[in-house]
Formats: sequence, C-alpha cells, structure tokens
Amino acid sequence: MPLVEVDQLSHQYPGKLALANVCFNIERGSFHALLGPNGAGKSTLFALISRLFRVQQGDIRVNGHSLKQAPAALLGEIGMVFQQSTLDMDLSVQQNLDYHACLHGMAGKLRKQRIEAELQRVEMLDARNQKVRALNGGHRRRVEIARALVHQPSLLLLDEATVGLDPQTRASLNQHVRSLCDQQGVTVLWSTHLIEEIQPQDPVTLLHQGQVRANACAAEICRQNAVESLVEAFTLLTSPAQKQAAQPSESGINA
Repeated sequence: MPLVEVDQLSHQYPGKLALANVCFNIERGSFHALLGPNGAGKSTLFALISRLFRVQQGDIRVNGHSLKQAPAALLGEIGMVFQQSTLDMDLSVQQNLDYHACLHGMAGKLRKQRIEAELQRVEMLDARNQKVRALNGGHRRRVEIARALVHQPSLLLLDEATVGLDPQTRASLNQHVRSLCDQQGVTVLWSTHLIEEIQPQDPVTLLHQGQVRANACAAEICRQNAVESLVEAFTLLTSPAQKQAAQPSESGINA
C-alpha cells in the first residue's frame, strides 16, 4: 500500500482552477519529485496536504489517515519545509527545534533526544547554540529539515526548498535528502521546477496548469514521449499545444 494517495483532488480559486482531478501515489521510502513550472499548482497541492487550505473536492490519505476524516492524525504524519524560511532568526537552532517539538507534545527527555538525533543527522549538532541569523542559506535549510523530522513523520514535504541557494549548495541539499530516503526510510515529496534536481530513476509527477501531465519514473516519461531527456519531455508536456490536448480526466493516470 502506498504511503500517500492523492485522490481526485481539485481546488478552485476565484476565477481560476488551480488543480483539476489530480491523482497520484507515493511509495514508502521513495524520493518522489513533484515537477512543474511556476504556477503549475505545486504550492496549492502542498497547502492542501498541510491543511493551509481546505479540501474542496477529492481527498488525500497519508499512512491510511484521510485528510477529510482524520485531519489531526494526518498532520502528525507530515513534516514540512516551506519555500520561504519559517525559522525564528533571533532564536538559536536548539530553541527553534525545541519550540516545534513542544507543539507536538514531546516531553523533556524525549524532546532532547529527538532534537540531538536530528541535528546530528543533518550535521548541525555543533551549531545548536548559534542563532539562526548567523547561518548561511544551506545550513538554515538543514535546520528546517531537522525541525520537520523531530516528531518522526512518515512523510517529508519540501516545497521548492533549494530556491535562492547556489548550485553547489542545491546539489548538496538534494543529495542529503536522498540519503534520508536511502538510509533512514524517510518518504519525500520534493517540489521543484529545476529538472537537474531529478535523477532518471526518480518517480515523477509532472503538473502543468493544475493537471497531471505525466506520472512515472523520469526515464519512463522520456520513453513514453520518445525523447532522450527529461528537459525535452518537460518542454513537450508543458507546451501551449498540450493545454488543448489535456483533459482533467487524464490526470488520474498512475505509474
């Protein structure tokens, strides 16, 4: 059974359909890429999963918990890293994680153990007493990942987490998150518009104009579209001609 099931999910803003019957699954322990140009609906999907927006149509299930029927249980399964940093710049690394752990009801001894374990995992334990303001962008992202994992969620969501980072730091962060999947069994949904962050074996859900245009591993998407690279497939599937060809019902195709 997949860890995450997105089932016939639609969302309407005033005068704009942001998501149209979106369906896809995420397997346990996978690094799953949510690919799409700006405005594709990626952030709307993340806002729905994290309950920033109310689900209008469809459902999301994480580890068997329905967003509609058991939202509190579902949120306990999720760790979130937003596109814009949500760390308190004037608190220390330790204090930021401590506050988050308190919100999840962790007792003092367990809280201390979990914070130390996660900071060790992201190689930021030595910086635990530094104020966040003193850290560079890549290290702040590592702290946000550690914070998101303190309560041991089954799903880690990263919404354009490398925006604003230099190429070397982007690659390092991407590799670090992959190691969480390979070594710790963390399941990741990695939202991006940067194709170089995706590897051929990665499962990919390609969103464009609120619809799923492809849902398979990157290499299979290339094969299906008779192209040699994901860049070519992305260009083909997000071209203006695809707007007329795609229908909302097609977005339910699963790999």
